[in-house]
Amino acid sequence: MKKLLLPLFLLAAAIVVGACGNQADKGAPEPAGTGSNSGQETSGTGTFMYESEAGPVEVPLNPQRVVVLTRFLTGNVLALGVPVVGVDEMSKENPRFQEQLKDVEVISDESVEKIMELEPDLIIGMDGTNNLDKFKQIAPTVIYTYDKVDYLEQQVEVGKLLNKEKEAREWVEDFKKRAQQAGEEIRAKIGDDATVSVIETFSKQLYVYGDNFGRGTEILYQLFQLKMPEKVKAATVKDGFFAVSTEVLGDYFGDYVIFSKNSEEDNTFQETQTYNNILAVQQNRVFEANAKSFYFRDPLSLEHQLEFFTESFLGK
Repeated sequence: MKKLLLPLFLLAAAIVVGACGNQADKGAPEPAGTGSNSGQETSGTGTFMYESEAGPVEVPLNPQRVVVLTRFLTGNVLALGVPVVGVDEMSKENPRFQEQLKDVEVISDESVEKIMELEPDLIIGMDGTNNLDKFKQIAPTVIYTYDKVDYLEQQVEVGKLLNKEKEAREWVEDFKKRAQQAGEEIRAKIGDDATVSVIETFSKQLYVYGDNFGRGTEILYQLFQLKMPEKVKAATVKDGFFAVSTEVLGDYFGDYVIFSKNSEEDNTFQETQTYNNILAVQQNRVFEANAKSFYFRDPLSLEHQLEFFTESFLGK
């Protein structure tokens, strides 16, 4: 999610209960920490030592008021059913999170007093969080470095922190199996040599994405093992994303295209003759997804992306 980081940085990669919390830059990604509660009780109101990137942090066994400072991890916490009381604005606006977050406060890493008033028992953020020393005085605070572990291992790390490692690992294994099976069906239908591109408009710019930048790229290229156009592969190898102009967009389109579309952006390029002359457009092989629910790669976003791809490619 570096790119989830880039344009998102310009702007600044299943079901749960209650309130909750957390990027993908432009729109927007080893081990993150080897946290473990081995030997600790698994429920109740006690604490255990979580081995974070920065060292041991004493955290609650059963957190009930979590503040998530980063949009990158909101869905990771929600997917484990842990109550959240504060999240960033982008998480609050995510259509996939709206029900769980309807009563949750919007905060940022500058909202020190507001977060204090929320009386959190755990605060979660990302490397680079402002006011970290102040947050540590309010509640146990754990910080992760983006992309230090892969997107699936990140859920395991969050599971360790929230005393739900077993649930996190079970979801990861189940999701991988379901996604790989869907990938086999999709390749059987469209052919092993068919190519797929992922595009998005962000902050008045059009981008194509590599294989590790949210927006479903991890599923498409890693789990489904679908092919990326060579030109996209070359352009995104360094940063994970690449800005393109409408005039050359067709050069970066595969046989199929996933368009992570934000209706608030300028999408008038879709009205141009250049765009409408692209073969994938003419063959109705451009699948449009809501960018606001497609940016990230947390479990809730990944489940949505898998469902979207299955329906788009297979009609089910």
